[in-house]
Amino acid sequence: MVRFSGRSVASLIIALCLGVLLSLTACRQEVKGPPWCAGLDQAKVFLDVDYADGKPDLSHQLDLVVPTDVAGPRPLVVWIHGGAWLQGDKSACPGAMLVKDGYAVASINYRLSQIAPFPAQLFDCKAAIRWLRAHAAQYNLDGNRIGVWGQSAGGHLVALLGTTGDVKELEGDLGNPGVPSSVQAVCDWCGPTDLVSVEAQSGPQYALNFRSPDAPQFRLIGGKQEGYKEKLLAASPIKYVGSGNAPILILHGDKDDMVPYAQSEEFYRALKKAGVDATFITVKGAGHNFFDPSSFQAVYDFFKAKLKS
Repeated sequence: MVRFSGRSVASLIIALCLGVLLSLTACRQEVKGPPWCAGLDQAKVFLDVDYADGKPDLSHQLDLVVPTDVAGPRPLVVWIHGGAWLQGDKSACPGAMLVKDGYAVASINYRLSQIAPFPAQLFDCKAAIRWLRAHAAQYNLDGNRIGVWGQSAGGHLVALLGTTGDVKELEGDLGNPGVPSSVQAVCDWCGPTDLVSVEAQSGPQYALNFRSPDAPQFRLIGGKQEGYKEKLLAASPIKYVGSGNAPILILHGDKDDMVPYAQSEEFYRALKKAGVDATFITVKGAGHNFFDPSSFQAVYDFFKAKLKS
């Protein structure tokens, strides 16, 4: 098994977290790439690609990096950013280590909660998966080996992708209808997965207080109003847990002061009860951000097992 050294992964993490703007000329590509692409010698980069088929919008764009030093269709990992569903974008993606090992990596934008309420965010993510699968031959991708990885709000969305592959009412109608939006592997970093119980699990001691009337989960569904619990449940991955769900790896810091650790505990119990292929790793002593070598190694090993075996 190929493994990255702690030093090499740590160097990647430092560059990502500090936003070091390295020269992008090292990337042998037709266009300049995002900062996380710096240093990828054998890669072709496609920026600001519209995945909604004729509906150009910043919310419906993705960046795609495809390695060129390996033959054959490449397994694909799609990164979905966090930001409490109300901020963030595709520009910061921790996927360089996967490109170096032969994976194609995409990073996507989606409509934020101030633009549209749920399920718009999931519709967008599924549209991106469908677009990538529909254009797999063009970009040398393997449409049968697609994994998704996200942190925080992105973790929530990838968990939904893994649990709603057969839920027709959550497909949306953006781009490539009829192409499956299913994924073959899910990596959820500290995502909220039960938007009903997260309110009770949170509190004023958290940096992100899910008990506030203006909390992110209420903004996601359009406000805390009559019938809000039903809307919260409909936006919760835990509602859709079943035996047909994709394999999932969950990582969560036990000192997380943003998304309660109990969210991942609850989700993992439900997955195991349903017989889903699920693994839960507690990142001991970690808060909401844990870009450490061992966590990246766990991601690397998981995708190798699920997408390359």
